[in-house]
Amino acid sequence: MHTLLLRLEGPMQSWGISSRFTQRDTGTEPSKSGVIGLLCAAMGKPRVEVPGAHDRWPSLSELAALQMGVRTDRAGSVGVDFQTAGGGRMAGQEYGVAHVHGGLFGSVMSHRFFLQDASFLVGLSGPDRGLLERLHQALANPVWQLYLGRKGYVPSRPPYLPDGLVDLDLRTALTTYPLPERSDPEVRLILEVKDPVGSEPRMDQPLDFARRLFGRRYVRVEPLSVPRASQ
Repeated sequence: MHTLLLRLEGPMQSWGISSRFTQRDTGTEPSKSGVIGLLCAAMGKPRVEVPGAHDRWPSLSELAALQMGVRTDRAGSVGVDFQTAGGGRMAGQEYGVAHVHGGLFGSVMSHRFFLQDASFLVGLSGPDRGLLERLHQALANPVWQLYLGRKGYVPSRPPYLPDGLVDLDLRTALTTYPLPERSDPEVRLILEVKDPVGSEPRMDQPLDFARRLFGRRYVRVEPLSVPRASQ
């Protein structure tokens, strides 16, 4: 088994999986749909699947079949923005948010939750080392801008790790990679599993980005002891 590791760290990041209308949530760790979306951006892969383009990009189903795990090196804290869109006039024209039945709303207000000062080690594992090598190379030279859940939330360090492609299973890779210098006293491991018994559901398995379709997967959460980088 082979595992690709990447670092997701920044002043702000958001990984919503159940946002509706004016309430934009965030999970406490990166979502699988968000991580796969970041890798698609690194490869320049469009949301719509292109028939016959397998030599250029792996299919979404191949990417989604990878087992994912997250280590919460620094869990951060939850913040919230209160934002408004629309209302008034701009350049002499009425400005607002389009209504589904036509016309414009006035102002639309929303609460947007995010994680502050968080850092995660994310692992994706599978039997095809060639696929993971393609993803590793894409992270080193991304085609499109990479962001942490929302376009304004840019990483404070590149997600690419030079030593991030390892010939280890997912659990071993995540538990043996040293912690960064600044990390929480206690960290958690969130590991994707197939057995729903004793696990938690996550509705973030990407099925179709173009139609925004997502399925259920299961994870197990456990405390973790990891060697420090200085040790």
